[in-house]
Amino acid sequence: MSRIIPKLLIVEDEKNTREGIGRALKFDYHVELAENAERGLEILKSSRFDLILTDVKMPGMDGVTFVSEAKKIDPEVICVVMTAYGTVETAVDAMKSGAYDFLIKPVKLDQVEAVLKNAIEGKKRQSEVKKSETQEKKKSKGKPVKVFGNSKRMKDVLQLVEQIAPARSTVLLTGESGTGKEVISNLIHEKSDRSNGPFIAVHCAALNANLLESELFGHEKGAFTGATAKKQGRFEAANTGTLFLDEIGEIDPSTQVKLLRVLETRSFERVGGTESIDTDVRVIAATNRDLRKMVDEGTFREDLYYRLDVLNITLPPLRDRKDDIPVLLEHFLTSCAEDNGKQINGFSPEAIEKLKTYNWKGNVRELRNVVEKMTVLSRSEILDVNDIPLYILDAKPLIDVPTEKDETLNLSDNEKQLIIRALAETNNNKTAAAKKLGMSRRTLHRRISELGLNEK
Repeated sequence: MSRIIPKLLIVEDEKNTREGIGRALKFDYHVELAENAERGLEILKSSRFDLILTDVKMPGMDGVTFVSEAKKIDPEVICVVMTAYGTVETAVDAMKSGAYDFLIKPVKLDQVEAVLKNAIEGKKRQSEVKKSETQEKKKSKGKPVKVFGNSKRMKDVLQLVEQIAPARSTVLLTGESGTGKEVISNLIHEKSDRSNGPFIAVHCAALNANLLESELFGHEKGAFTGATAKKQGRFEAANTGTLFLDEIGEIDPSTQVKLLRVLETRSFERVGGTESIDTDVRVIAATNRDLRKMVDEGTFREDLYYRLDVLNITLPPLRDRKDDIPVLLEHFLTSCAEDNGKQINGFSPEAIEKLKTYNWKGNVRELRNVVEKMTVLSRSEILDVNDIPLYILDAKPLIDVPTEKDETLNLSDNEKQLIIRALAETNNNKTAAAKKLGMSRRTLHRRISELGLNEK
């Protein structure tokens, strides 16, 4: 496989320097030469380049202006400037105009080679990030966002989405893991007047404090070890669009302070930078944790909580919207069968009923994984009970469904059975049973007494 050779444009008014650097680099780059900035812009308009190496001080248009104009023609081209020792301030101006790095004249060829190599590697990283973001956008914006479900709980959620989408206010999505918070955030973005802008998602729990700060706000070159180039943060990338901050409850106190400032002032500085950057971003945050409780415990800033909790949508767990399971099953089956090249026409009624009785602790995400597993392993055109994973078949339903049509559900009886089961599964450990039931130990003792349960 032939190596892809980068294209380099050298802009230098001094002939010997221009041609000497060109000869030295012609084995590693496709080199073109320009004797001044005006000629450089003409070349740029007719051909794309990976890199530009330009002098700063030239007759006519100077290098700083040239870099700015070059970036207008091709925002992705990487510019390196050369400047005399006494005009480093001018090189700084060039960096503000979009230059990647600068070299002090007289330049040494090994330095030129090192800087250009770093620059081309930086371009590759930019390309990978852009490709990743494009794939994210295709997933979220390539097709209209669809939320499946006709249950009362989901209809209420969708009505709220319609109501708050046009606003600029921050949104806080709460609910268990796997309930579809990112899908809803995409839907809010799609229905807002920001839909033509970017939708950028950041999964806060996946990054440590330093990486998260750099990911959100970007960093300047040299801000920390390994910061070999200036990096744009997600607040910049999401400008005029929506920034989705998933698992917001996991961010550290230092980043909480910086995030609060952005929400208050709509401006920030890159890590290691002093320039204030304005941003027009709508923030949608999501969490499966109780932020109000974290505020009481002192692990989450109260002022940030109130900044985030302007508009709130709580997504119901799948066990509370079981009427939506059949339509979700059909939706996931269609996509999984297509992705895996399988010809499967649906679920048997018995399989659907069995799947409806399962607790779905992982919610919609778990349901999709189960459908994919059943699809891949099935040898028939209809997915039946035998295709359901054993752990689901063996699981006890959270609440037994009445078998007689005229039997009514009794809340006290069902609560009594839940408490008995939790105590049995924890060997009568009240603390563990209370945690399993999602209540405090004091509440459990009170309910045991009120329901007349024999603690033994």
